[in-house]
Formats: sequence, C-alpha cells, structure tokens
Amino acid sequence: MVTDKLQKIKQYQLQLAKLEKEIAGLNSKLLALPAKHGFKSMNSFIDALRAAVGGSSSSASAAPKSTGRKPRATITPELKQKLKGLVNEGKTGTQIAKALGISLPSVQNIKKELGLVKKRA
Repeated sequence: MVTDKLQKIKQYQLQLAKLEKEIAGLNSKLLALPAKHGFKSMNSFIDALRAAVGGSSSSASAAPKSTGRKPRATITPELKQKLKGLVNEGKTGTQIAKALGISLPSVQNIKKELGLVKKRA
C-alpha cells in the first residue's frame, strides 16, 4: 500500500517535470514573439496588439464582461417629469416602464419619491 503511493508520487513528479519543461518551451516562444515581428520590447508588442483590436494601451483594466443585461437607466429630472405626466394620464406602471425604457421597480421607486403612491392603511 505504501509502495503503491510512493510509485504514484513518482509518476506525478515525472508528469510535473514534463509539464514544467513544456511550459518553459512555450514561455521561450512567447518571449521571442516581439523580436520576431520587429518590436523592441514586449510592452511595445502588447501595445500594438491592443491597437490592432481597438483596445486602449493606457488602460490596464480589462473590458467589462457582458452579463446579458441592459445598461442601467439614468434617472434624470426630465424622466421623472415624464413619468409624473404618464401617471396623471392614468397609465399603468408597466406601460410607463415600457414607454420610458426603465424597469417597473424603477417606476415604483420614482412614484414613491414623487409622492404618487398611496400609503397603506
């Protein structure tokens, strides 16, 4: 039992050494890329790659991931006045949300802020 485990450890060590050698080879290939394409440094090569794909070389942060959600609506005083007018016209919350391109909870929050919601008894 102990010898089996020792043999497994040796196998894992051999696999690890093989992977480290493979990574070292890939790393040397990556380090050779800038010179291969006529760049003096890795940073200038990276800047050229960013420029080629339309990225900013001065920004160190990555682009935000797409979550599949709509961007947050900006609630302006004008939007609040439009909402107030639609409420006065007798539109429902859902109709107002669709008309203004905001969520139903946003409609409810603005109505509450403007005092357009009846308080519970």
